Amino acid sequence: MPSFDIVNKIDLQKIDNAVNTAKKELQNRYDLKDELCDIELDKKSKSLKLEAKQEMALQTLIDIILGKFSKQGLDVRCLDLTKQANPSGRIVLQVVNIKEGLDKEVAKKIIAFIKTMGSKVQAAINDDQVRVTGKKIDDLQEIIAELRMQDFEVPLQFENFRS
Repeated sequence: MPSFDIVNKIDLQKIDNAVNTAKKELQNRYDLKDELCDIELDKKSKSLKLEAKQEMALQTLIDIILGKFSKQGLDVRCLDLTKQANPSGRIVLQVVNIKEGLDKEVAKKIIAFIKTMGSKVQAAINDDQVRVTGKKIDDLQEIIAELRMQDFEVPLQFENFRS
């Protein structure tokens, strides 16, 4: 029976490359020369730690990171920018988490969307991914095409397509 998996995976090497190029740009930016800006990537907790002297410099730092992510071919929706910046003494600190995997709410939205399409496929949640199975490959390809047009606040990848 044909099937495929819907996942949200990130490439930590590409993220590391984006952070390194952002650090190089920080050294060359004249407007951020005296702002004490810094970017750190924590690969274990999958988060970015952004530090700046003031709020405006922190916003510029976020813009640099978003630009470098898109140049590396990474989807910026994998960054969780909902947390507010915390003033910590003389610097402003913001921790940006990197979203990997599908949480239960997003998986339920995906399954509900697949059910509204009316195709003869079954979708089930497996850990942090959704497995879709059906009798016809054409139905599965139609599901993939429709899911690519939707926005579920996380980047989706389709893998393990088996016929």
